[in-house]
Amino acid sequence: MRTTSFRHMASFTGLRLRLVSPHRIGYLIIVSMWLLVPGRLTAASSAALVEAQKKAQAKGYEFVNSHDEIVEKAKKEGELRLLTSIEEKVIKVMMTAFNKKYPFINVSSSDLGSVAGAQRFLLELKSGSGKGWDVDRAYTEFYEDYLPYQKKFDILGMAEQGVLDIPTAIIDPIVRNVVTISSNLQVVAYNKKLISEEKVPNDWEDFLRPEFKGRKFIADIRPVWLASLVPVWGLEKAINYAKKLAAQEPIWVRGHTRPLVSVQAGEYPLFIGPNFGSTKRVQERDKLGVMGYKIVEPVPLRLHEGNGVLKDAEHPYAGLLWLEFMASPEGQKIMDKYWPYGASVFAPGSEQAKLTKGKRLSIVDWNGYKKLDENVQKITAAYGFPKVK
Repeated sequence: MRTTSFRHMASFTGLRLRLVSPHRIGYLIIVSMWLLVPGRLTAASSAALVEAQKKAQAKGYEFVNSHDEIVEKAKKEGELRLLTSIEEKVIKVMMTAFNKKYPFINVSSSDLGSVAGAQRFLLELKSGSGKGWDVDRAYTEFYEDYLPYQKKFDILGMAEQGVLDIPTAIIDPIVRNVVTISSNLQVVAYNKKLISEEKVPNDWEDFLRPEFKGRKFIADIRPVWLASLVPVWGLEKAINYAKKLAAQEPIWVRGHTRPLVSVQAGEYPLFIGPNFGSTKRVQERDKLGVMGYKIVEPVPLRLHEGNGVLKDAEHPYAGLLWLEFMASPEGQKIMDKYWPYGASVFAPGSEQAKLTKGKRLSIVDWNGYKKLDENVQKITAAYGFPKVK
């Protein structure tokens, strides 16, 4: 593979030339891949499909060379069972919309839950008892462990050939059978009555100032937000920052929703690095309007909600149609409206795309996705928490 070095990339908006910083290049490439993904109306030639199918089969993948064939097989299956971590109200709307498009598929779902639930299901898969499901979430914390249990559909190959209308940018390019249907960015949340917007840090380094020392803000003991800055900062800088942040003596918490509710209630003034989606959900229930957030650059952003068809799925082709639907414009609009703002930042017109337009991003793409949990552990170690003996 040839690598090109450059300081800036030029792009055109109308007739005006503008320069794009290197931090934005990855984002532009991914969005371009989304926009240019081949639809089924421009599916590849028969010869190209046959060649792609041969290559996939040679590597042990299953490749269906017609979308109509997938639909016919799904029609015979007639059922689809989902194990998901998407909120119940979102998944209900998504299933209703999916049924309108494919009325011959009876869809049901169950909540995977949080990290503990994902770990429990992984143990079930390893023991051979995790059966009865067609589509699952390959949870980020255990991503590599989940991969052997995903059916070897060449989803990437079928998307490249226009058989499946899924943007190639959101498909794992190595394993080729996991699709991320969302993205997550981290923000700074604050209580407007306890701290004014002007005093809320505008830069991550601002949290290291003397006025923020001594239980002045809360921080998650699992620093996904900080690990998501590694693409821009590098791991060494992130680890050094973690040591300095720990020296500020923040109030340590675990998770996002409950701490955010505590910020809203006035128990804490600031929360560094909560998920944007979690922050918006609490903000939308805030009748007093005291919950605020600020986007700090570089914006930590990562691929999210990796979904695949399980190896032992009884209804695998219905599963393929489900993955395609979630990644479709209709599916992404549902994610934005009902999650809220859960659609991928790489989906044109999504709320996250609008929110981050023109900002410097630190993107955990597929190159960093599998290292994310490893980086989280290294940064957590830099916090210096006492070790259990």
